[in-house]
Amino acid sequence: MAASLQVERLRVAVIGVGYLGRFHALIYSRLPEVELVGIVDTDAGRAAAVAAEVGCPVYGDPGVLIDRVDAVSVVVPTTAHLSVARPFLEQGVAVLLEKPIAATRTEGEMIVALARKHGAILQIGHVERFNAGVMALAQRITTPRYIEAQRMGSFSERATDVDVVSDLMIHDLDIILSLVGTPIHRISAIGAAVLTEHIDIANARIEFANGAVANLVASRVSDQTTRRFRVFQPCGYLSLDFIKQTLDVAELHPVTGGSRPEILRQRLQIEPVKPLDLELADFVRVVRTGGQPVVDGEAGLRALEVALEVRDLILAASA
Repeated sequence: MAASLQVERLRVAVIGVGYLGRFHALIYSRLPEVELVGIVDTDAGRAAAVAAEVGCPVYGDPGVLIDRVDAVSVVVPTTAHLSVARPFLEQGVAVLLEKPIAATRTEGEMIVALARKHGAILQIGHVERFNAGVMALAQRITTPRYIEAQRMGSFSERATDVDVVSDLMIHDLDIILSLVGTPIHRISAIGAAVLTEHIDIANARIEFANGAVANLVASRVSDQTTRRFRVFQPCGYLSLDFIKQTLDVAELHPVTGGSRPEILRQRLQIEPVKPLDLELADFVRVVRTGGQPVVDGEAGLRALEVALEVRDLILAASA
């Protein structure tokens, strides 16, 4: 556990202020316990526009910020994660690194090793862990035996430089790994490139050492948007609709007289929250208190390793 940081306001910078990085900067600028000391982006015009929104300086080189910050959000292309995060981690600066942790397993391992060696807090931006519905679901999970995850939507030009496994399915992979908590026994997967040169639709089946099974579907070429998570466990069933933010719960309750158990059903309406706001606020809390991130480097690396295996299985089957 890292030492707590006793400062009045945490000095934070954002490296990369594209679509998602801009939101990082906006959220930090609204947190009273944070001083947004600067932003960096290779697009000078974009950086200037975001800096005007949040009221902070622009820097052309992230290296000049190392001695001026306590923490950074790194929101750059995945292939640049290692090169951008390394100087900060080597100086013990806390890093929130957007998902996936890296483009390759080797680079992911290097990032985790750097954080460990230099005692730097490393949090990976698997923002769905901060989804209110996911948190409500996780609180009710005891012994998951079968999990279904569907994450499907229509085609968008955003993120077409990566496959759907790395872009979308990895969210559910991370959630499932955290819920089951045991080693993987076997993975099988199928998929196809439909509108891009990368995998656009994918299905994966994961069998765990404790007998649990997960079936995942991710698509960016579907007519309708679906974000659904179902969990079956002894004496119960839970179904989370990410879009409607409803959690359906069915539980077996014994009845007197030896009759078959009664099935009690209820629908819980989840209070909507903004997951990215919660994620960044928790990152700030972790840095200030020296706590453990909800999604640390090891968790991010596990999700990446499984996502890469799913992708490789699909590519091998279609070769």
